[in-house]
Amino acid sequence: MAKKFPWEERPEGCVDPVWRYCANPIIGRYQTAVSNSIFNSAVVPFGEGYAGVFRCDNKAVQMNIYVGFSDDAINWRISDTPIKFEPGNTEMIDSEYKYDPRVTWIEDRYWITWCNGYNGPTIGIGYTFDFKTFYQCENAFLPFNRNGVLFPERINGRYAMMSRPSDNGHTPFGDIFLSYSPDMKYWGEHRCLMKVAPFTESAWQCTKIGAGSVPVLTDEGWLIFYHGVINTCRGYRYSMGAAILDRNNPEKVLYRTQPYLLAPAEPYELTGDVPGVVFPCASLVDGDKVAIYYGAADTVVALAFTRLSVLLPYIKANSLPC
Repeated sequence: MAKKFPWEERPEGCVDPVWRYCANPIIGRYQTAVSNSIFNSAVVPFGEGYAGVFRCDNKAVQMNIYVGFSDDAINWRISDTPIKFEPGNTEMIDSEYKYDPRVTWIEDRYWITWCNGYNGPTIGIGYTFDFKTFYQCENAFLPFNRNGVLFPERINGRYAMMSRPSDNGHTPFGDIFLSYSPDMKYWGEHRCLMKVAPFTESAWQCTKIGAGSVPVLTDEGWLIFYHGVINTCRGYRYSMGAAILDRNNPEKVLYRTQPYLLAPAEPYELTGDVPGVVFPCASLVDGDKVAIYYGAADTVVALAFTRLSVLLPYIKANSLPC
């Protein structure tokens, strides 16, 4: 029996390249016994169903990551206790907090990245083979950094990861950088991949940008979803865009959306702990179909859909100069 893929066709009359699931949000803020909110989480195919690593802030508003499982990638069973890591390539696994995870399969295991609290936010790395036992590795970078997203395969023999260097607060700036590693422990060759857009050209992404879900390899190159931010009179507003990177040299941005693909508009995106946030963290692909998971208002998890045959031509036709 084929694995059930989460999917809903584009509504009749909708001309947008990305559309929301009609039953959003798929994960509520109180879905576990301890949670104040569940959002900005990552899912992958696993076994006969799906597994995920979820950001759950508890009722003391302590940030941590939890494992979850699903048969259909929509209805989730999430643990009430945080993931406990064992030492991986290091004995230093201290962590003041963990949030905004991403997950991808590379070669022989599932790699997890997250924003790790170690004298400020940095990029934590870990792995699991079975989503039962988890191993934590050395932090990838010095503080301060967020939005660490691994490519799902080596690039020219090296692991590759996008990130957004930041400060120790609610960063009022940010560009996406690309870094490489021979062994998932030592990272270098840091390159600026994509900068914020000029306000006059694409204001929704003029303040800061950050990598979203794990890149998807397509016939056009690497497809990435990312979040862009504008600082409005009511505070930061997070929306979602997409870009296509060169397959063999992902430092080269081929196309990048000038209009956003999804912006806060629905009640669950506009009302919550942090109103006005659409924050992509994961995507699943089945042939032409793409399911995109995003945090809404830093409170719940929602789902959106697109088709590669719809999205890729749209990105190319509506691209900023690269």
